[in-house]
Amino acid sequence: MAPASEMSRRLTFLFALAAGVAIGNLYWAQPLLGFIAGDLGAATATAGWLVTATQVGYAVGVLLLVPLGDVLDRRRFVPVMLLTSAAALLLCALAPSIGVLLLALGVLGLTTISGQVLTPLAGDLASDAHRGRIVGAVGSGTLTGILASRTISGFVTGAAGWRTIFALAAVVAVLLAVLLHRAIPPLAPRTRMPYPRLIASVGAVVMRERAARWTLVLAATGFAAFSLFWTALTFLLSGPPFRYPVPVIGLFGLAGLAGVLSGLHGGRLHDRGWSLPATGAAWLLALGAFVIAAFAGRSVVLIIIVIIMIDVALQTQALLNRARLFALSHEARSRLNTALGTGNFIGAAIGSAAATTLWSAGGWTAVTITGTALCCFALTVWALGRRGPLVIRFAVTDGAVTDRSETSLNRATFARSARSAPESNPP
Repeated sequence: MAPASEMSRRLTFLFALAAGVAIGNLYWAQPLLGFIAGDLGAATATAGWLVTATQVGYAVGVLLLVPLGDVLDRRRFVPVMLLTSAAALLLCALAPSIGVLLLALGVLGLTTISGQVLTPLAGDLASDAHRGRIVGAVGSGTLTGILASRTISGFVTGAAGWRTIFALAAVVAVLLAVLLHRAIPPLAPRTRMPYPRLIASVGAVVMRERAARWTLVLAATGFAAFSLFWTALTFLLSGPPFRYPVPVIGLFGLAGLAGVLSGLHGGRLHDRGWSLPATGAAWLLALGAFVIAAFAGRSVVLIIIVIIMIDVALQTQALLNRARLFALSHEARSRLNTALGTGNFIGAAIGSAAATTLWSAGGWTAVTITGTALCCFALTVWALGRRGPLVIRFAVTDGAVTDRSETSLNRATFARSARSAPESNPP
Protein backbone atom coordinates (compact mmCIF):
# COMPACT_ATOMS: atom_id res chain seq x y z
CA MET A 1 0.00 0.00 0.00
CA ALA A 2 1.19 3.53 -0.75
CA PRO A 3 2.37 5.42 2.31
CA ALA A 4 -0.03 7.83 3.95
CA SER A 5 2.23 10.77 3.19
CA GLU A 6 1.25 10.43 -0.48
CA MET A 7 -2.18 11.92 0.34
CA SER A 8 -0.81 15.45 0.13
CA ARG A 9 -2.79 18.68 0.26
CA ARG A 10 -2.51 19.00 -3.53
CA LEU A 11 -3.83 15.48 -4.09
CA THR A 12 -6.62 16.05 -1.58
CA PHE A 13 -7.69 19.16 -3.51
CA LEU A 14 -7.58 17.25 -6.81
CA PHE A 15 -9.72 14.45 -5.35
CA ALA A 16 -12.22 16.99 -3.99
CA LEU A 17 -12.38 18.80 -7.34
CA ALA A 18 -12.90 15.57 -9.28
CA ALA A 19 -15.57 14.37 -6.85
CA GLY A 20 -17.43 17.69 -7.14
CA VAL A 21 -17.31 17.69 -10.94
CA ALA A 22 -18.48 14.07 -11.09
CA ILE A 23 -21.49 14.61 -8.82
CA GLY A 24 -22.27 17.85 -10.67
CA ASN A 25 -22.94 15.81 -13.81
CA LEU A 26 -26.12 14.56 -12.14
CA TYR A 27 -27.55 18.07 -11.82
CA TRP A 28 -26.60 19.99 -14.98
CA ALA A 29 -29.98 19.25 -16.60
CA GLN A 30 -32.13 19.82 -13.51
CA PRO A 31 -32.75 23.59 -13.90
CA LEU A 32 -32.79 23.39 -17.72
CA LEU A 33 -35.77 21.16 -18.35
CA GLY A 34 -37.86 23.96 -19.87
CA PHE A 35 -35.04 25.06 -22.19
CA ILE A 36 -34.35 21.49 -23.31
CA ALA A 37 -38.02 20.68 -23.88
CA GLY A 38 -38.47 23.77 -26.04
CA ASP A 39 -35.33 23.17 -28.08
CA LEU A 40 -36.04 19.47 -28.76
CA GLY A 41 -39.78 19.89 -29.26
CA ALA A 42 -40.72 17.70 -26.30
CA ALA A 43 -43.37 18.09 -23.64
CA THR A 44 -42.20 19.44 -20.28
CA ALA A 45 -43.49 16.29 -18.58
CA THR A 46 -41.33 14.19 -20.90
CA ALA A 47 -38.30 16.36 -20.15
CA GLY A 48 -38.86 15.67 -16.46
CA TRP A 49 -37.72 12.10 -17.10
CA LEU A 50 -34.24 13.40 -17.91
CA VAL A 51 -33.49 13.87 -14.20
CA THR A 52 -34.97 10.46 -13.40
CA ALA A 53 -32.81 8.77 -16.07
CA THR A 54 -29.65 10.32 -14.63
CA GLN A 55 -30.50 9.41 -11.04
CA VAL A 56 -31.48 5.82 -11.90
CA GLY A 57 -28.27 5.39 -13.90
CA TYR A 58 -26.26 6.71 -10.98
CA ALA A 59 -27.95 4.36 -8.52
CA VAL A 60 -27.11 1.39 -10.76
CA GLY A 61 -23.53 2.61 -11.12
CA VAL A 62 -23.07 2.96 -7.37
CA LEU A 63 -24.44 -0.53 -6.80
CA LEU A 64 -22.64 -2.37 -9.63
CA LEU A 65 -19.46 -0.38 -10.33
CA VAL A 66 -18.29 1.26 -7.10
CA PRO A 67 -17.51 -2.10 -5.39
CA LEU A 68 -14.89 -2.67 -8.12
CA GLY A 69 -12.77 -0.10 -6.28
CA ASP A 70 -11.87 -2.88 -3.82
CA VAL A 71 -10.56 -5.27 -6.50
CA LEU A 72 -9.24 -3.10 -9.37
CA ASP A 73 -6.28 -0.78 -9.85
CA ARG A 74 -7.95 2.56 -9.10
CA ARG A 75 -5.17 4.47 -10.86
CA ARG A 76 -6.68 3.08 -14.08
CA PHE A 77 -10.29 2.57 -13.00
CA VAL A 78 -11.01 6.20 -12.05
CA PRO A 79 -9.64 7.73 -15.31
CA VAL A 80 -11.54 5.15 -17.37
CA MET A 81 -14.79 6.11 -15.64
CA LEU A 82 -14.07 9.80 -16.22
CA LEU A 83 -13.36 9.25 -19.92
CA THR A 84 -16.54 7.20 -20.30
CA SER A 85 -18.58 9.92 -18.64
CA ALA A 86 -16.90 12.47 -20.94
CA ALA A 87 -18.15 10.49 -23.94
CA ALA A 88 -21.67 10.45 -22.46
CA LEU A 89 -21.49 14.21 -21.85
CA LEU A 90 -20.45 14.79 -25.45
CA LEU A 91 -23.40 12.71 -26.62
CA CYS A 92 -25.66 14.87 -24.42
CA ALA A 93 -24.27 18.01 -26.07
CA LEU A 94 -24.93 16.60 -29.56
CA ALA A 95 -28.25 14.82 -28.85
CA PRO A 96 -30.67 15.40 -31.76
CA SER A 97 -33.77 14.23 -29.87
CA ILE A 98 -35.18 13.79 -26.39
CA GLY A 99 -34.85 10.01 -26.73
CA VAL A 100 -31.11 10.17 -27.44
CA LEU A 101 -30.66 12.63 -24.58
CA LEU A 102 -32.49 10.28 -22.21
CA LEU A 103 -30.15 7.45 -23.19
CA ALA A 104 -27.05 9.64 -22.89
CA LEU A 105 -28.04 10.90 -19.44
CA GLY A 106 -28.69 7.34 -18.27
CA VAL A 107 -25.17 6.34 -19.37
CA LEU A 108 -23.81 9.52 -17.77
CA GLY A 109 -25.41 8.63 -14.43
CA LEU A 110 -24.06 5.08 -14.68
CA THR A 111 -20.46 6.19 -15.26
CA THR A 112 -20.15 9.36 -13.19
CA ILE A 113 -19.27 7.43 -10.04
CA SER A 114 -15.68 8.64 -9.77
CA GLY A 115 -16.35 10.57 -6.57
CA GLN A 116 -17.68 7.43 -4.90
CA VAL A 117 -14.43 5.64 -5.76
CA LEU A 118 -12.12 8.53 -4.88
CA THR A 119 -13.55 8.99 -1.38
CA PRO A 120 -12.62 5.51 -0.09
CA LEU A 121 -9.33 5.79 -2.00
CA ALA A 122 -8.59 8.95 -0.03
CA GLY A 123 -9.34 6.99 3.13
CA ASP A 124 -6.84 4.32 2.07
CA LEU A 125 -4.10 6.83 1.31
CA ALA A 126 -4.59 8.93 4.44
CA SER A 127 -2.94 8.15 7.75
CA ASP A 128 -5.16 7.00 10.63
CA ALA A 129 -4.66 10.25 12.52
CA HIS A 130 -5.80 12.40 9.57
CA ARG A 131 -8.31 10.15 7.79
CA GLY A 132 -11.37 12.05 8.99
CA ARG A 133 -10.00 15.39 7.80
CA ILE A 134 -9.03 14.00 4.39
CA VAL A 135 -12.35 12.22 3.85
CA GLY A 136 -14.13 15.39 5.02
CA ALA A 137 -12.25 17.50 2.49
CA VAL A 138 -13.12 15.18 -0.41
CA GLY A 139 -16.73 14.97 0.79
CA SER A 140 -16.88 18.77 0.92
CA GLY A 141 -15.91 18.79 -2.75
CA THR A 142 -18.92 16.57 -3.41
CA LEU A 143 -21.24 18.96 -1.56
CA THR A 144 -19.81 21.90 -3.51
CA GLY A 145 -20.58 20.08 -6.75
CA ILE A 146 -24.16 19.39 -5.69
CA LEU A 147 -24.86 22.97 -4.63
CA ALA A 148 -22.94 24.85 -7.33
CA SER A 149 -23.85 22.74 -10.37
CA ARG A 150 -27.39 24.10 -10.71
CA THR A 151 -26.19 27.71 -10.49
CA ILE A 152 -23.35 27.17 -12.98
CA SER A 153 -25.67 25.34 -15.36
CA GLY A 154 -28.20 28.16 -15.30
CA PHE A 155 -25.63 30.89 -15.99
CA VAL A 156 -23.86 28.99 -18.77
CA THR A 157 -27.16 28.16 -20.44
CA GLY A 158 -28.26 31.77 -20.28
CA ALA A 159 -25.04 32.87 -21.98
CA ALA A 160 -24.41 30.09 -24.52
CA GLY A 161 -27.27 27.59 -24.63
CA TRP A 162 -27.96 24.34 -22.77
CA ARG A 163 -25.66 22.17 -24.92
CA THR A 164 -22.61 24.21 -23.91
CA ILE A 165 -22.63 23.09 -20.28
CA PHE A 166 -22.42 19.43 -21.32
CA ALA A 167 -19.60 20.14 -23.78
CA LEU A 168 -17.61 22.05 -21.16
CA ALA A 169 -18.18 19.30 -18.60
CA ALA A 170 -16.83 16.74 -21.11
CA VAL A 171 -13.63 18.74 -21.54
CA VAL A 172 -13.17 19.06 -17.78
CA ALA A 173 -13.72 15.30 -17.32
CA VAL A 174 -10.97 14.51 -19.85
CA LEU A 175 -8.54 16.91 -18.15
CA LEU A 176 -9.27 15.39 -14.74
CA ALA A 177 -8.77 11.88 -16.12
CA VAL A 178 -5.28 12.82 -17.28
CA LEU A 179 -4.39 14.60 -14.03
CA LEU A 180 -5.64 11.77 -11.81
CA HIS A 181 -3.84 9.09 -13.82
CA ARG A 182 -0.62 10.98 -13.21
CA ALA A 183 -1.33 11.86 -9.57
CA ILE A 184 -2.79 8.67 -8.05
CA PRO A 185 0.08 6.58 -6.64
CA PRO A 186 0.35 2.83 -7.37
CA LEU A 187 -1.93 1.03 -4.95
CA ALA A 188 -2.58 -2.72 -4.92
CA PRO A 189 -6.24 -3.88 -4.80
CA ARG A 190 -7.54 -4.34 -1.27
CA THR A 191 -8.83 -7.84 -2.00
CA ARG A 192 -9.40 -10.32 -4.84
CA MET A 193 -12.65 -12.13 -5.56
CA PRO A 194 -14.97 -12.90 -8.51
CA TYR A 195 -17.41 -10.14 -9.50
CA PRO A 196 -20.64 -11.97 -8.45
CA ARG A 197 -19.14 -12.69 -5.03
CA LEU A 198 -17.95 -9.08 -4.79
CA ILE A 199 -21.46 -7.69 -5.34
CA ALA A 200 -22.98 -10.20 -2.93
CA SER A 201 -20.39 -9.26 -0.31
CA VAL A 202 -21.75 -5.69 -0.11
CA GLY A 203 -24.74 -6.97 1.81
CA ALA A 204 -22.60 -9.44 3.72
CA VAL A 205 -20.33 -6.68 5.03
CA VAL A 206 -23.33 -4.65 6.19
CA MET A 207 -24.96 -7.64 7.88
CA ARG A 208 -21.70 -8.53 9.62
CA GLU A 209 -21.22 -5.07 11.14
CA ARG A 210 -23.99 -3.83 13.45
CA ALA A 211 -22.42 -0.36 13.55
CA ALA A 212 -22.71 -0.18 9.76
CA ARG A 213 -26.45 -0.87 9.86
CA TRP A 214 -27.13 1.78 12.50
CA THR A 215 -24.93 4.30 10.70
CA LEU A 216 -26.67 3.65 7.38
CA VAL A 217 -30.03 4.41 9.02
CA LEU A 218 -28.73 7.77 10.23
CA ALA A 219 -27.20 8.54 6.83
CA ALA A 220 -30.37 7.71 4.87
CA THR A 221 -32.45 9.81 7.28
CA GLY A 222 -30.07 12.72 6.74
CA PHE A 223 -30.40 12.55 2.98
CA ALA A 224 -34.18 12.23 3.25
CA ALA A 225 -34.30 15.43 5.32
CA PHE A 226 -31.89 17.19 2.94
CA SER A 227 -33.89 16.24 -0.17
CA LEU A 228 -37.20 17.03 1.55
CA PHE A 229 -36.03 20.54 2.38
CA TRP A 230 -34.44 21.44 -0.96
CA THR A 231 -37.28 20.06 -3.08
CA ALA A 232 -39.90 21.92 -1.04
CA LEU A 233 -37.77 25.08 -1.02
CA THR A 234 -38.00 25.23 -4.82
CA PHE A 235 -41.80 25.12 -4.53
CA LEU A 236 -41.75 27.82 -1.85
CA LEU A 237 -39.49 30.24 -3.73
CA SER A 238 -41.22 29.82 -7.09
CA GLY A 239 -44.67 30.54 -5.67
CA PRO A 240 -46.22 33.45 -3.78
CA PRO A 241 -45.09 35.63 -2.11
CA PHE A 242 -41.62 35.28 -3.70
CA ARG A 243 -42.21 34.14 -7.33
CA TYR A 244 -38.47 33.99 -8.07
CA PRO A 245 -37.26 32.80 -11.51
CA VAL A 246 -35.08 29.68 -11.80
CA PRO A 247 -31.69 31.52 -11.93
CA VAL A 248 -32.51 33.39 -8.71
CA ILE A 249 -33.65 30.19 -6.96
CA GLY A 250 -30.33 28.62 -7.97
CA LEU A 251 -28.44 31.36 -6.14
CA PHE A 252 -29.97 30.25 -2.83
CA GLY A 253 -27.91 27.07 -3.18
CA LEU A 254 -24.75 29.12 -2.72
CA ALA A 255 -25.79 29.84 0.88
CA GLY A 256 -25.47 26.13 1.52
CA LEU A 257 -21.76 26.22 0.74
CA ALA A 258 -21.25 26.92 4.44
CA GLY A 259 -21.57 23.18 4.74
CA VAL A 260 -18.24 22.82 2.93
CA LEU A 261 -16.34 24.33 5.86
CA SER A 262 -18.36 22.28 8.31
CA GLY A 263 -17.24 19.14 6.49
CA LEU A 264 -13.59 19.99 7.08
CA HIS A 265 -14.18 20.62 10.78
CA GLY A 266 -16.36 17.51 11.05
CA GLY A 267 -13.49 15.41 9.75
CA ARG A 268 -11.16 16.82 12.40
CA LEU A 269 -13.70 16.01 15.11
CA HIS A 270 -13.67 12.40 13.96
CA ASP A 271 -9.87 12.33 14.06
CA ARG A 272 -10.00 13.54 17.67
CA GLY A 273 -12.45 10.82 18.70
CA TRP A 274 -15.54 13.03 18.98
CA SER A 275 -17.51 11.61 16.04
CA LEU A 276 -20.58 10.48 17.97
CA PRO A 277 -21.01 13.57 20.19
CA ALA A 278 -20.60 15.76 17.08
CA THR A 279 -23.21 13.68 15.24
CA GLY A 280 -25.72 14.31 18.02
CA ALA A 281 -24.94 18.04 17.99
CA ALA A 282 -25.40 18.14 14.21
CA TRP A 283 -28.86 16.58 14.48
CA LEU A 284 -29.84 19.03 17.21
CA LEU A 285 -28.81 21.86 14.87
CA ALA A 286 -30.90 20.33 12.08
CA LEU A 287 -33.87 20.09 14.44
CA GLY A 288 -33.52 23.76 15.32
CA ALA A 289 -33.31 24.63 11.62
CA PHE A 290 -36.62 22.93 10.79
CA VAL A 291 -38.30 24.62 13.76
CA ILE A 292 -37.11 28.03 12.51
CA ALA A 293 -38.11 27.05 8.95
CA ALA A 294 -41.72 26.71 10.12
CA PHE A 295 -41.73 30.51 10.66
CA ALA A 296 -39.67 31.38 7.56
CA GLY A 297 -42.31 31.02 4.87
CA ARG A 298 -42.37 34.76 4.14
CA SER A 299 -38.88 35.88 5.15
CA VAL A 300 -35.88 35.67 2.82
CA VAL A 301 -33.48 36.38 5.71
CA LEU A 302 -34.85 33.49 7.78
CA ILE A 303 -34.76 31.19 4.76
CA ILE A 304 -31.05 31.92 4.22
CA ILE A 305 -30.34 31.30 7.92
CA VAL A 306 -32.21 27.98 7.72
CA ILE A 307 -30.31 26.96 4.57
CA ILE A 308 -26.98 27.55 6.30
CA MET A 309 -28.06 25.69 9.45
CA ILE A 310 -29.44 22.69 7.58
CA ASP A 311 -26.48 22.36 5.24
CA VAL A 312 -23.94 22.67 8.07
CA ALA A 313 -25.85 20.13 10.20
CA LEU A 314 -26.61 17.53 7.55
CA GLN A 315 -23.23 17.81 5.81
CA THR A 316 -21.42 17.37 9.12
CA GLN A 317 -23.37 14.27 10.11
CA ALA A 318 -23.02 12.80 6.60
CA LEU A 319 -19.23 13.12 6.64
CA LEU A 320 -18.98 11.75 10.17
CA ASN A 321 -21.08 8.76 9.11
CA ARG A 322 -18.74 8.07 6.19
CA ALA A 323 -15.61 8.40 8.33
CA ARG A 324 -17.00 5.94 10.89
CA LEU A 325 -17.91 3.44 8.16
CA PHE A 326 -14.40 3.63 6.71
CA ALA A 327 -13.01 2.80 10.16
CA LEU A 328 -14.90 -0.50 10.15
CA SER A 329 -12.88 -2.25 7.45
CA HIS A 330 -9.70 -1.63 5.49
CA GLU A 331 -10.46 -4.19 2.79
CA ALA A 332 -14.09 -3.24 2.08
CA ARG A 333 -14.18 0.58 2.03
CA SER A 334 -15.53 0.75 -1.54
CA ARG A 335 -18.23 -1.79 -0.70
CA LEU A 336 -19.18 0.09 2.46
CA ASN A 337 -19.30 3.25 0.36
CA THR A 338 -21.60 1.40 -2.05
CA ALA A 339 -23.97 0.55 0.80
CA LEU A 340 -23.79 4.15 2.00
CA GLY A 341 -24.44 5.59 -1.47
CA THR A 342 -27.35 3.22 -2.09
CA GLY A 343 -28.94 4.04 1.25
CA ASN A 344 -28.45 7.75 0.67
CA PHE A 345 -30.06 7.50 -2.76
CA ILE A 346 -33.08 5.70 -1.31
CA GLY A 347 -33.36 8.31 1.44
CA ALA A 348 -33.09 11.19 -1.04
CA ALA A 349 -35.72 9.64 -3.32
CA ILE A 350 -38.13 9.21 -0.40
CA GLY A 351 -37.49 12.78 0.76
CA SER A 352 -38.08 14.23 -2.68
CA ALA A 353 -41.29 12.24 -3.23
CA ALA A 354 -42.51 13.15 0.26
CA ALA A 355 -41.90 16.85 -0.40
CA THR A 356 -44.12 16.78 -3.48
CA THR A 357 -46.92 14.96 -1.66
CA LEU A 358 -46.67 17.06 1.49
CA TRP A 359 -46.66 20.30 -0.47
CA SER A 360 -49.94 19.35 -2.12
CA ALA A 361 -51.45 18.28 1.19
CA GLY A 362 -50.30 20.98 3.58
CA GLY A 363 -47.71 23.26 1.98
CA TRP A 364 -44.61 24.52 3.79
CA THR A 365 -46.07 23.75 7.23
CA ALA A 366 -46.47 20.05 6.43
CA VAL A 367 -42.92 19.94 5.09
CA THR A 368 -41.36 21.52 8.18
CA ILE A 369 -43.35 19.29 10.55
CA THR A 370 -42.11 16.22 8.66
CA GLY A 371 -38.54 17.53 8.72
CA THR A 372 -38.80 18.02 12.47
CA ALA A 373 -40.09 14.46 12.85
CA LEU A 374 -37.15 13.09 10.82
CA CYS A 375 -34.70 14.93 13.08
CA CYS A 376 -36.40 13.56 16.19
CA PHE A 377 -36.21 10.04 14.75
CA ALA A 378 -32.49 10.46 13.99
CA LEU A 379 -31.82 11.81 17.48
CA THR A 380 -33.61 8.80 18.95
CA VAL A 381 -31.46 6.41 16.89
CA TRP A 382 -28.35 8.34 17.95
CA ALA A 383 -29.31 8.34 21.64
CA LEU A 384 -29.98 4.59 21.62
CA GLY A 385 -26.82 3.75 19.69
CA ARG A 386 -24.18 6.18 20.95
CA ARG A 387 -23.00 3.87 23.76
CA GLY A 388 -23.36 0.60 21.87
CA PRO A 389 -24.45 -0.09 18.27
CA LEU A 390 -22.96 3.10 16.79
CA VAL A 391 -19.57 2.76 18.48
CA ILE A 392 -16.77 1.70 16.14
CA ARG A 393 -14.43 -0.73 17.86
CA PHE A 394 -10.77 -1.15 16.97
CA ALA A 395 -10.19 -2.27 13.39
CA VAL A 396 -7.46 -4.88 13.30
CA THR A 397 -5.39 -5.90 10.29
CA ASP A 398 -2.63 -8.51 10.68
CA GLY A 399 -2.71 -8.00 14.43
CA ALA A 400 -2.07 -4.25 14.31
CA VAL A 401 -4.53 -1.73 15.71
CA THR A 402 -5.11 0.86 13.03
CA ASP A 403 -8.33 2.70 13.93
CA ARG A 404 -9.73 4.06 17.15
CA SER A 405 -13.08 3.70 18.84
CA GLU A 406 -15.07 6.64 20.13
CA THR A 407 -15.26 5.58 23.76
CA SER A 408 -13.17 7.60 26.21
CA LEU A 409 -11.41 4.42 27.37
CA ASN A 410 -10.32 3.54 23.86
CA ARG A 411 -9.25 7.12 23.14
CA ALA A 412 -6.96 6.96 26.13
CA THR A 413 -5.59 3.59 25.01
CA PHE A 414 -4.98 4.98 21.54
CA ALA A 415 -3.16 7.98 22.99
CA ARG A 416 -0.85 5.74 25.03
CA SER A 417 -0.08 3.52 22.02
CA ALA A 418 0.54 6.56 19.84
CA ARG A 419 3.10 7.93 22.29
CA SER A 420 5.04 4.68 22.16
CA ALA A 421 4.99 4.41 18.35
CA PRO A 422 6.94 6.45 15.75
CA GLU A 423 5.09 9.57 14.67
CA SER A 424 3.60 9.55 11.17
CA ASN A 425 3.97 12.53 8.92
CA PRO A 426 0.70 14.38 8.31
CA PRO A 427 -0.33 14.87 4.68
